Amino acid sequence: MKAVFINGYGGPDVLTYGDMPRPQIKHDDVLIRVHAAAINPVDLAVRQGYMAEWISPSFPLILGCDVSGTIAEVGSEVTNFGVGDEVYARQDLNRNGTYAEYVAMSAAAVVRKPRSLDHIHAAGVPHAALTAWQSMFSAANLSAGQTILIHGAAGGVGHIAVQLAKWRGARVVGTASSYNHDFLRSLGADEVIDYNITKFEDVVNGVDVVFDTIGGDTQARSWSTLKPGGMLVSVIQPPSEEIARSHGVKASMTGAYIQPAILDETTALIEAGIVKPFVSKIFPLSEVRQAQELIGVRHTRGKIVLQIVQ
Repeated sequence: MKAVFINGYGGPDVLTYGDMPRPQIKHDDVLIRVHAAAINPVDLAVRQGYMAEWISPSFPLILGCDVSGTIAEVGSEVTNFGVGDEVYARQDLNRNGTYAEYVAMSAAAVVRKPRSLDHIHAAGVPHAALTAWQSMFSAANLSAGQTILIHGAAGGVGHIAVQLAKWRGARVVGTASSYNHDFLRSLGADEVIDYNITKFEDVVNGVDVVFDTIGGDTQARSWSTLKPGGMLVSVIQPPSEEIARSHGVKASMTGAYIQPAILDETTALIEAGIVKPFVSKIFPLSEVRQAQELIGVRHTRGKIVLQIVQ
């Protein structure tokens, strides 16, 4: 099968498009014919070796964690899926990934794809939805009537976070370039701040939650926007517990982990028209380098997706 893999860590030049053996499944696995796979910043982190402390992959390693496709084969102990079922999922980073024509993954990680979405848009959901949900709801316990400041609100995780936060009943403030303001308002954002013109800390204060997808100086300037007892949750850079205590707030570092129940709930929101994933660019599998370089710039709107089945 055709796949994109690496034989060692490095820059985009280590990405190889070529042939790999079709994966063999275990008794509790399913084999998915990949129709589409999203590009995520975590894919770049794996490629560059930044995740080596937390995962133990073997080389050659197929990258990619998001998938939407159809079941091609089921393991002997799998009873809840059959050949031809349309599914989507997030892959375990310790296994070969989804930048391929086929991927083997645990049936326990897989859920049925939203019927209202094509595979391109469905592929953009799993990692982003899990990241946003687990950060805002599981870690920060965001609830109705609270205010959340979302950095990078128009990005792959951010634009899903905006919609989930509004569904939960929160007031949503997002940072984004002026190009994305109308887009974010269409998703339900109550206030949008152009980070190129306005220092968000000058106009935002007393928020319950800061959702940081940027890190660095943006994270450092975010502490003052929180109310006493509030929380900064980051998916990009571990926030300082010492600084949090000095501001009388809490801090958390989160990362998406496989939780199919959240994907099922997200599916219901998608089917109800409450959550709408946005895809800005579609690339063929052979152009994965361009796709990863584009997401590496970190100014994309919504998701970038690889189309495997044409």
